Amino acid sequence: MGKVPKDYDVATDAIPEEVKTVFPRARIIGRRFRLAHVRMGGTLIEVATFRGPQVNADDDHKHENGRILRDNVWGSLEEDAIRRDFTINALFMDPVSGDIQDFVGGYKDLSERKLRLIGDARTRYREDPVRLLRAARFVAKLGVELGDETGKYVTEMAPLLKDIPPARLFEEVCKLFMTGHASRTMEALQRFGLTQALFPVLKAEGKTGRVKTGVLIQKALKNTDERIAQDKPVTPAFLFAALFWKPVRARADVLQERGVQEYIALGQAADEVMSKQVQRTAVPRRFSVITRQIWTMQPRFNHTHGRRAKSLMGERRFRAAYDFLLLRAVEDESLKDLCEHWTEAQKGVKMNTGQNDRFKNGSRRPRRRRHRKPSAAKS
Repeated sequence: MGKVPKDYDVATDAIPEEVKTVFPRARIIGRRFRLAHVRMGGTLIEVATFRGPQVNADDDHKHENGRILRDNVWGSLEEDAIRRDFTINALFMDPVSGDIQDFVGGYKDLSERKLRLIGDARTRYREDPVRLLRAARFVAKLGVELGDETGKYVTEMAPLLKDIPPARLFEEVCKLFMTGHASRTMEALQRFGLTQALFPVLKAEGKTGRVKTGVLIQKALKNTDERIAQDKPVTPAFLFAALFWKPVRARADVLQERGVQEYIALGQAADEVMSKQVQRTAVPRRFSVITRQIWTMQPRFNHTHGRRAKSLMGERRFRAAYDFLLLRAVEDESLKDLCEHWTEAQKGVKMNTGQNDRFKNGSRRPRRRRHRKPSAAKS
C-alpha cells in the first residue's frame, strides 16, 4: 500500500519455551494466546508460534457463546494462516528472501482494498468479538471496505463485546483513537453500529448502536489526530474527558438542582459516570484521575481575579483544563469571553523556577519554619 509498517511480528514453529531457550531474557505472556516477547536493541519483538486447528471439540477452549478462551494448539505455517482473522492480516514475509507468502488470497484483497474474514464470518466474530473493532480500525486506517459477508453480521454481533475483559477493551480503545485516525475511526464505529457497545454511558441514537457525538467530541478527535501528525504528546485522559463530558455535565446539572454545589456535583457525577463506563472499558487510575481533575477544574475558571485565579494557574493540570475549556467553547459560544480572558492572563504571568517546578510535578513550595523563642527551663 506504500505505507511503512509500524513494526514486524515474528511467526515461527518454535514453541514459546524454545524461544526462551534461545533468548533467555524473553518473557512468555498470555493465557488465551501464549506469546514470547523478545527484546533486542531496545526493541520489543512479539514472537508467536504457528497455530493449528483445535483437535477436541469437547474441551474447555471455547466459551458457550463461541468465544475462544485458549488457542495454544501448535500447527504449520499454512494452518496458522487459516487460523488468523482477516486475509490481509495473514500475509507472511520470508525475512531472508523477502518473498510474500499468501495462503488465503490476502494479497488480492489488499490490492482491491477489501477486508474479508477467513472462514465463516459469524463464527470468526463469535470466536473473538474484538475482531469487530479491528475491522473498524482497518477501515479507518487503511481505507479498505468490508466484504459482503464480513460486514453483514457486524451490527448483529456488537453485543458480544460485553463479554470481553474491560482491560483488553481499553487497549483496543487506545489503538482505535490514539494512532492518528481517531476521526475516521469514530465514523467507522458509528457506521457499523459499534459505538454504543463500546461506550455505554453515551446517549444512544435509537437502536442503531450509534451514539450522539456532537461538535465537542468531533473537534477533540480531530485535534488528537493533528497532534499525533505533528509528533506532539497525546493522552487517553484528555480523550476520555471529551468523550464523557456530556453525561457527566448532565448528571451534575441534576445534582445542582438538588442543591449540590457545582464543584462537588461535577466530582460526584464524574465518579458515577466513570464507574459505569469502566465496567465495559477499563480506565487505569493514572488516566481517570487526570480526567476527573480536568472536569472539576472547569467551574474554577469563572473566578477570573484574585488569589483563586492565581492559584488555578499554578495547578499542575491547569493547561489540560484550559485546553478543555477552549474545546467547550467550540460548542458553547458563551464561553468565548472567558477563554479570551484566560488566554491573555497566561501571557502576563511570569513564573520563577520554583513555580515552574511546582507546575510540572505538583509539589508545593516548602513552608518557612517559625523559630520559637527559647523558654525558661522547668525545674
